[in-house]
Amino acid sequence: MEQIPILAPAAVLVLWSLIVLLWVSLTRFPAFAKMGLNLREVAAGGRYVDVEPQMPARANWKSHNYTHLMEQPTLFYAVVVILALAGEGAGNIVIFAWTYVALRAAHSLWQCTVNTIPVRLFLFTLSTVCLWVLAIRAVWAILF
Repeated sequence: MEQIPILAPAAVLVLWSLIVLLWVSLTRFPAFAKMGLNLREVAAGGRYVDVEPQMPARANWKSHNYTHLMEQPTLFYAVVVILALAGEGAGNIVIFAWTYVALRAAHSLWQCTVNTIPVRLFLFTLSTVCLWVLAIRAVWAILF
């Protein structure tokens, strides 16, 4: 099967998202234990949002970041598939895909550990610029 370079950054971002999910679990369950929460005693339909205010901020940061990895990156995955199917999954455009993934990983690390908004916003904005470039290239590849 022919290698399509732009698929590699998408695969890496999926793996990174799973790593953050593991990090969420490794942080959340000890925090539950510290606050004396027994998951077997939680009422049916209980959700994390019900206990989030009582959780340590640092535990919530990881959870929030995992949620973020399920939001905007879904557009990234769609754009990557469009570019790959349009035959535009190689060359310079791949640099923007890798840059997007690197910035999202940096955003995750920052949000999960330090979590100051100016740096988060800066990383988010830079990654969004990369996504814009990828999306415009995808539209161009399909329409022209």
